[in-house]
Amino acid sequence: MTTLILIRHATNDWVRKGLLAGWTPGVHLNQEGRAQAQALGARLASISLDAVYSSPLERALETAQAVAAPHNLEVQTREKIGEVQYGDWNGQPLKKLSKQPLWTLVQVYPSGTRFPGGETIGEMQARVVAALDEIRSAHPGAIVAAVAHADVIKAAVAYYAGMPLDLFQRLIISPASISIVHFGHFGPRLLRVNDDGKLDLKRQHPRKARRRKRQHKTSRLLGPRRRRR
Repeated sequence: MTTLILIRHATNDWVRKGLLAGWTPGVHLNQEGRAQAQALGARLASISLDAVYSSPLERALETAQAVAAPHNLEVQTREKIGEVQYGDWNGQPLKKLSKQPLWTLVQVYPSGTRFPGGETIGEMQARVVAALDEIRSAHPGAIVAAVAHADVIKAAVAYYAGMPLDLFQRLIISPASISIVHFGHFGPRLLRVNDDGKLDLKRQHPRKARRRKRQHKTSRLLGPRRRRR
């Protein structure tokens, strides 16, 4: 009956600059990220956490420490919930990587596409799920937090939801968001996915929408304009 709170680390300058940090050392939270982590720690302060685990990378550890502090818990690191092994892609601009032929394969067949000098998303999912199952087995009936990375959490959520891994790109995991999986007698149940406490949905202003609709209707009635001779 364990409950896992999966947390993506808070933001950093690499996220803002569109760089793939991967396993690059020394990537720390920026000012905004530290504020996000503190707010997250306050948000989870009233929950009876039994343990806090983290990827060994600095940005995850710093987020985990903010979550653990109100509970006087020591953060326990687990390399197997660390970031995807992107290999030669580590530290590269996403804009540059998106132009490579391999990028398309990563989007449509991530389970079997290997990053140059790295692993496949399928291999990552296998190690992450094994590590999370190990963690929850060590804390039966408890609530446990695990701080990791976007693709790592997407892969775990896809697995526990019974979703094909090759569709995991449909999931969004924002910085400092939480996704909650409860394990009961009938298996895992998703309680939250990508909950960052905000709802930022862009909706067109009603007047603008009506105006655009009228313009579209008028253009259909009048047909294409003829050029004057």
